[in-house]
Amino acid sequence: MNAILECANVNKSYGKTDAVRQLDMKLEENVVYGLLGRNGAGKTTLLNMITGGISPDSGRIEVAGLNLRPGDSPKDTCYVREKNYHFGGAKVGEILEMASAFHPNWDAAFAQDLLKAFKLNPNKKIRQLSRGMESLVGNVVGLASRAPLTIYDEPVLGLDVLMREKFYSVLMEDYAEHPRTVLLSTHLIDEIAKVVEKVYIIEAGSILLADDVDNIRSRSYMLTGSRENVERFTSGKRVIYRESYGSGSLAAVFGAIGEDEIRMAGQMGITIDGLPLQKFFAYFIEGSASA
Repeated sequence: MNAILECANVNKSYGKTDAVRQLDMKLEENVVYGLLGRNGAGKTTLLNMITGGISPDSGRIEVAGLNLRPGDSPKDTCYVREKNYHFGGAKVGEILEMASAFHPNWDAAFAQDLLKAFKLNPNKKIRQLSRGMESLVGNVVGLASRAPLTIYDEPVLGLDVLMREKFYSVLMEDYAEHPRTVLLSTHLIDEIAKVVEKVYIIEAGSILLADDVDNIRSRSYMLTGSRENVERFTSGKRVIYRESYGSGSLAAVFGAIGEDEIRMAGQMGITIDGLPLQKFFAYFIEGSASA
């Protein structure tokens, strides 16, 4: 596959604070990615550099084969920010009209269909909308842009569960018909686990892990049993979290566990369960920070 975005040894500091450090990232064409990280991990700084809002102090950012130079905004990229502070006085319909001028693949008919699907009034001003409705306006822009690289920063803030599911459903239906590269930056990790194919985990401005979601699922486990047996079984394994209770213990493990080991664990009275992506993320971040 060809890369639509490549970051190589990218660095960005604000005074003495390193927001992004020696960061490498590669996004391939027509893949849905997740960017996961805590608040302050460097996600928004990275997204702003990728989309030309700010320039890195050093390193290389290449979009669609072209080096991004200071002051450049990459063509055919749509960046849906967490919050847009500049167009509060504009109406929803006017926002879509402005967006259409910046995106060559804009689908006006689809944008109108999305307004109806998400129950958005085109005559309402942005400042009159709830936080959730404002998110939906940005999501309509991202969907209707059909940009080869579409980036969403916290796309479902303020939305209830049903509307979040509806957005992800529409996103995947349209992605199936019009493939492009999508990058979802969010803290609602379990929700995007059904949508994204690959994830990048960022902490303190650096990428800690880049992996397929299916690979993470198949290699992350929660083990419970007696403290002695859990410690013996996990010896030599990558334990990302451990907790004791009375004579019992639980341990989160990241790494392959074979059939023979599963049988041995059963004989030792150890229960092995899969680890939800949200818990894996939290344990992995904490384990890396304390390593």
